Amino acid sequence: MRSHLLNDTTADRYRRSVTEGVERVAARLATTDRPFTGVTVDDLAPRIERIDLDKPLHDTTAVLDELEEVYLQDAIYFHHPRYLAHLNCPVVIPAVLGEAVLSAVNSSLDTWDQSAGGTLIERKLIDWTNERIGLGPAADGVFTSGGSQSNLQALLLAREEAKPGGEGWEGWEGEGTRADLGRLRIFASEASHFSVKKSAKLLGLAPDAVVSIPVDHDKRMQTVALAHELERCRQDGLVPMAVVATAGTTDFGSIDPLPEIAELCSQFGAWMHVDAAYGCGLLTSLKNRDRIDGIERADSVTVDYHKSFFQPVSSSAVLVRDATTLRHATYHAEYLNPRRMVQERIPNQVDKSLQTTRRFDALKLWMTLRVMGADGIGELFDEVCDLAAEGWKLLAADPRFDVVVQPSLSTLVYRYIPAAVTDPAEIDRANLYARKALFASGDAVVAGTKVGGRHYLKFTLLNPETTTDDITAVLDLIAGHAEQYLGESLDRAC
Repeated sequence: MRSHLLNDTTADRYRRSVTEGVERVAARLATTDRPFTGVTVDDLAPRIERIDLDKPLHDTTAVLDELEEVYLQDAIYFHHPRYLAHLNCPVVIPAVLGEAVLSAVNSSLDTWDQSAGGTLIERKLIDWTNERIGLGPAADGVFTSGGSQSNLQALLLAREEAKPGGEGWEGWEGEGTRADLGRLRIFASEASHFSVKKSAKLLGLAPDAVVSIPVDHDKRMQTVALAHELERCRQDGLVPMAVVATAGTTDFGSIDPLPEIAELCSQFGAWMHVDAAYGCGLLTSLKNRDRIDGIERADSVTVDYHKSFFQPVSSSAVLVRDATTLRHATYHAEYLNPRRMVQERIPNQVDKSLQTTRRFDALKLWMTLRVMGADGIGELFDEVCDLAAEGWKLLAADPRFDVVVQPSLSTLVYRYIPAAVTDPAEIDRANLYARKALFASGDAVVAGTKVGGRHYLKFTLLNPETTTDDITAVLDLIAGHAEQYLGESLDRAC
């Protein structure tokens, strides 16, 4: 079995095996004519269930043949221009090359003696991102597994920075007690990511710790309402731990008014966190960067390169204005990062991270920037934002559809409105049916959400290869499926 270990004696076998796997994927990408086959759970599950993992095939070609059957032929392919559902981007080739390199070398980014150059590359990319944001010379950060982890770490730092001695902390009972944690409040819009509430629970805060702030017609946080809730928090003897501003909500791509929120955070002494997991692509934009003006005033920022930088999952980071705040995630172990290493100025990334063992995901972004440059990424993201603007015009002009808001990024939320049906519940069912039928056909994949308690459909446009013709075709498919449902519903009623 040693022949399967990657080392100096198996380099040729590694080259042949990986090449064969790459050829399989390349062939599949070249021949995929729709984003999904429409396979069902009932069809696919038995294929996987019948495989006996205790009986290996002992042959790479045979394993790849099997993989074709249980995965590759039925995978959902984000590169297809009619995959329009979630925040899954097609990936750029330099990043995929970086993925191949980092997987083979298998560096772990926790300590210097496991990564060396990888440590410095990650730090360079953190500095580059901070410069793009404008957080200042004391800024720092670390790569994470994704936006949820980045938000969790940012709010951990905010919790630890909300220390006794400041305004509102009279009657402090001692660091870390349940009574103290119960006084902390986080403010986020009603359109913010669910990870904010999940993080509050993980951090031991009160069940009502997250105060939901209403949004305006454009799905942006209402700063008047935020100011009111911050003032009420202070009057009630509670502590405004953090305000989470979203730069690109998951459902609408809406961007909260960052400058106004920054002013309120300064006034009330709250940590300002900007969840830019989606909107971070604007950091490289050639023409839309001003949409996230104010982000430079944040105390922490979440970025997901695997959304709008066209990177493979996972590639994310949390950035902070003040590097010293990262100490709240620092623990020392004699076998790993003893305290003496700090005095010796040995850079251990585990000192900043919630994770210990951690992939060298930064290499993918490094390869992308060195091959394409930041302007190349920005050009791609600008294209999908422009496409969403054109899609909004199509929807707004089409009497068959109701579109919710004009896009700030690349998301469109809409629903089919049949001319002959007025019952909102029946319209809901028609839209739900249309989405499921479209997915089952494999012709396109769209997402769904609720707006005002009603079911809507969603395009998340992250593929520059998608065209307005694709959007028009998918809208026609949706209308056809919805009308089929309504026709059958009428027949059943008769």
